[in-house]
Amino acid sequence: MIIGIGVDVVDVPRFERQLQRTPGLRDRLFVAAERELNTRSLAARFAAKEAVAKALGAPAGMNWQDCWVGLNANGSPFVQVSGTVLAAADARGVHRWHLSLSHDGDVATAMVVAEGEDPGVTR
Repeated sequence: MIIGIGVDVVDVPRFERQLQRTPGLRDRLFVAAERELNTRSLAARFAAKEAVAKALGAPAGMNWQDCWVGLNANGSPFVQVSGTVLAAADARGVHRWHLSLSHDGDVATAMVVAEGEDPGVTR
């Protein structure tokens, strides 16, 4: 069952300016494994984090560090969650994520589908 869908688009030059203007933003938004990536890849990962939040209904108190994008053995991206994001996902019955990332020119985008069993539905 689809619990939620999230989509986000990031303007890469604007995102880059924000990273340059705000010391510590890179560390606040990204886990260590993500921080060394190029700006386009970071923008796509930020879009993924936003899309995850939207798929969960944007609950308050989610920590950016509790959601990150990993790469499987084939190099395909996947969503990883812990802490506050895992708690929000568990509360909504999410047990599987589907992720698509793209960047072209000055635009990075992510689409996320949260799959699981709605805890409020009895069968």
